[in-house]
Amino acid sequence: MDFGYAVTPFIAWLVAGSTKFVVNSIKAGQLAFGQIGYGGLPSNHSAIVSSAAALIAIREGFNHPAFTVAIALAFVVMLDANSLRRQVGRHAEAINSLNTGGQKKPLRERMGHTHLEIGAGIMVGVLTAWAVDQFFSFIS
Repeated sequence: MDFGYAVTPFIAWLVAGSTKFVVNSIKAGQLAFGQIGYGGLPSNHSAIVSSAAALIAIREGFNHPAFTVAIALAFVVMLDANSLRRQVGRHAEAINSLNTGGQKKPLRERMGHTHLEIGAGIMVGVLTAWAVDQFFSFIS
């Protein structure tokens, strides 16, 4: 039985999340446990959806209806990551600036992704899909 379709998004999430942790830790000069979450390079969300789309394209072809659905889902997720969630981050920044007394915990301002972060997530997803396909082809 082939579990490639089930494990590929999880592996992409794991690779992207681990990479993001390393990148953030290097930038911060210390282990960046406080920066785990939304935002940063690479985009976990983009890696997850692009890994599924890429695996479908590799195994079923670009003309398969499942690929069309996967690409549509990927676009929605990536547009959301770039526009809506970035706006939420900007709102959090404005709200935090109003909290001058510091009585409340500040809202997380880093929510969305830049085009570079999304592109890096796509690369992680596509490479993960290729690696998983190669692995499952090798063991079958």
